[in-house]
Amino acid sequence: MNRVEKTTLQLRAVAVLRMLKETRTYDELAASTGLPAGDLNRYVNGHVLPGEDRAREVVASVGYETLREELDERIRLDEERYVDNSAAVFDQPFLDLVAPVAAERFGFERPDVVLTAATDGITLGATMASHFDARMAYAKKSKETAVEEFIEARNRLASGIELTYYLPAAALASGERVLVVDDLIRSGETQELLLDIVDRADASVAGVFALIAAGPEGVESARERVDDRAPVGALTRID
Repeated sequence: MNRVEKTTLQLRAVAVLRMLKETRTYDELAASTGLPAGDLNRYVNGHVLPGEDRAREVVASVGYETLREELDERIRLDEERYVDNSAAVFDQPFLDLVAPVAAERFGFERPDVVLTAATDGITLGATMASHFDARMAYAKKSKETAVEEFIEARNRLASGIELTYYLPAAALASGERVLVVDDLIRSGETQELLLDIVDRADASVAGVFALIAAGPEGVESARERVDDRAPVGALTRID
């Protein structure tokens, strides 16, 4: 880890601690993190930065549990169990904390491109791309008029409906590493199409990440498709 990456990690840890401090005393924060209250005071007030190992622990463990709990509180389900996650995907400061936490928790290596599907995954994809200093690309269900060449992925669903996604061919190059992200993974059908696009571009998968897994099916499907080549995970799961 170079100096810039280390400092970025340390600042992300401070951001997580400051978010926690908004609803906790220093003693409560010490109890939930296992860190001394005096050290936490100095971190939160910007007097010193946590060391690399401590910063990584805060982001990957404390940050993960905290953001998962926060996300759970923001999720709304209607009577038919449809998921409303707008309180999360429209909150950019929240998503800015999710990116480093997901990267540390699941061990995603820096991709060249973050790929998602229009439209709900775009805000998460953008913040993940910003965190990794990677390009952002998103596939759409329709072709853009001015684009001549596309990478196309198509799948006939169990319901008989045919789902097709298109990505401008210039968005992905052979050999690039691609992190596939989305706000929600349910059956895994959308992620399957995005992974098809990665394969058709002769690129490689750096990982698959979703904010919410609605049941285990989608995550398990993505893991089978990736076949241990890259990590797969979700910030939280609802059943």
